Amino acid sequence: MKVVVDMNKCQDHGQCVFSAPDVFQLDDTGRLAYVSEPDEALRDEVEEAADVCPLQAIRIEA
Repeated sequence: MKVVVDMNKCQDHGQCVFSAPDVFQLDDTGRLAYVSEPDEALRDEVEEAADVCPLQAIRIEA
């Protein structure tokens, strides 16, 4: 699984952090940081994060 975040769309709302904290975090400056190739076991959490993103900036590939 590959996670792609359109950083031009992302406004660092952080909803993804609540859904998948093992994949998404806000760094010390409040910007989104994420694991681009998380373990497949986290797919449900990542899908939830993509669903709750208010700007639909998260895409999951394969």
